[in-house]
Amino acid sequence: MHYAAIKKHDVANGTGVRVSLFVSGCTHRCKGCFNAEAWDFAYGSVYTEETEEEILSALGKSYIAGLSLMGGAPFEPCNQRALLPLLRKFRERYPQKTVWCYTGYTFETDLQRGGRAYCEATEEMLSRIDILVDGEFVEEKKDLKLRFRGSSNQRIVDVPRSEKEKAVRLWQDGKY
Repeated sequence: MHYAAIKKHDVANGTGVRVSLFVSGCTHRCKGCFNAEAWDFAYGSVYTEETEEEILSALGKSYIAGLSLMGGAPFEPCNQRALLPLLRKFRERYPQKTVWCYTGYTFETDLQRGGRAYCEATEEMLSRIDILVDGEFVEEKKDLKLRFRGSSNQRIVDVPRSEKEKAVRLWQDGKY
């Protein structure tokens, strides 16, 4: 996997101050995407064990609320396989911190068994994510007033609650 950027003090992509990893590679290619250069799976730097440790170390600061994954697309199957070890280590070291993940794929269709982004890593990856901002960016539905998303069709899904209740449950602001 390649990655486009690591932001160690991000306040735009989830609650609190976060460490954000922007992975490379996206097949959605949404019109008006803010990060179109990261569509290329080979864009940026190679993701290594050293990169992973840099991210995990940055997450150790007491004021960091958690990890945000975006792209590109973290739920492209090849990216899921590369991110799963990071999420396992994150949950071991920082069980009290949250994971936000942004994807153009939708929770109840694309990320479920038989969905177009589903692979052997999907269920475990979802089990390690607190909040999933899902749905493709739609330029015609762009709204700068929305919190944590770019277009009105995108949703902020409470993954643990959705998994437990077997239905999409949206995040209620202030929960974290």
